[in-house]
Amino acid sequence: MSSATPPEPRRIVLTDDGPALVDGPVDVVTADGTVLHCDRFVVALCLCRRSSSYPLCDTSHRRRRRREQEGDR
Repeated sequence: MSSATPPEPRRIVLTDDGPALVDGPVDVVTADGTVLHCDRFVVALCLCRRSSSYPLCDTSHRRRRRREQEGDR
């Protein structure tokens, strides 16, 4: 009999206008096979592809949204 407890499932929170928030630490594997080890307690993954540090979020989505809102005035 194994006394090891199963790992807790990772929680991923999808936001309406920003990144996906993943409970860390986590390893992110990119399309080219690069592994990014993120040891933060929450990791923000870019969903808009505007980030200069993609696949990690650098809040570029915020700058874009502000410009669009200013244009609506």
